[in-house]
Amino acid sequence: MNNEKEIAQELLSIKAVFLNPNEPFTWASGIKSPIYCDNRITMSYPAVRKIIAQGLAEKIKEKFPDTQVIAGTATAGIPHAAWVADILDLPMVYIRSKKKEHGKANQIEGKLEKGQKIVVIEDLISTGGSVLEACAAAESEGADVLGVAAIFTYELQSGKDNFKKNDVPLITLTNYSTLIDTALAENYINKNELHLLQAWKKDPNHWAAAK
Repeated sequence: MNNEKEIAQELLSIKAVFLNPNEPFTWASGIKSPIYCDNRITMSYPAVRKIIAQGLAEKIKEKFPDTQVIAGTATAGIPHAAWVADILDLPMVYIRSKKKEHGKANQIEGKLEKGQKIVVIEDLISTGGSVLEACAAAESEGADVLGVAAIFTYELQSGKDNFKKNDVPLITLTNYSTLIDTALAENYINKNELHLLQAWKKDPNHWAAAK
């Protein structure tokens, strides 16, 4: 079985992904979206989280063999980073969205030495803004960020452009195109809904008005 398809099937089966092209969700950014992905729910399904952790670990070994530390973004990337670090027998840290306002005022928790090669784990990628900020925080502490590994990407052009602009490689287990094709094959959606979902990916900012 295609690994991207297998992960997409698992996310759909545990309802980590909701598809509703006729009554779109509103993201925090204000974008109207026919899809809502909540990969945090994977924590509650041991079989699914093991598949995800193993998949991420294998991709990291293949694409970033020199990795010395696994980093997770707070909060969604933390559990997956822990499981992957355990599989790879590597140290783990996590990166806050901003520095603490008390204590040592840390933004990175755990032991990270200058010059260490790290991969940052995120649960999903939309525009990539938050995880790229985490990468920048790690680099400011002297880390060598090899890339980002995530479970899922919406494949938005803005996200692709941001990763390219910041020269940060991205690897993912599955993606929006595979997910909606799988959803059609598994009868989660019909062909008309598939066309609406495909149209959103092309132009998410104006999709709701044009729908």
